[in-house]
Amino acid sequence: MADIVSPLPGIFYRKPAPDRDPFVREGDRIDIGQTIGIVEIMKQFTEVQSTATGVIETFRVDDFGAVNPGDVIVTVREDR
Repeated sequence: MADIVSPLPGIFYRKPAPDRDPFVREGDRIDIGQTIGIVEIMKQFTEVQSTATGVIETFRVDDFGAVNPGDVIVTVREDR
């Protein structure tokens, strides 16, 4: 298992906009560098990118949830 963590404090969003689909969902296969969400702080938006290749097991932060640097956002079951 691998954890993807927040790079900075702010609010985590799973969608690029309210009327759009989430970047990824639990059970989706992801690759290193793939965007899994965004963190917003003071109207600045930073993409959170995957640091592992595998399948998303679970989101550990809710959509619109507050995060701090190093907080685990997603747990990934890595490819072997």
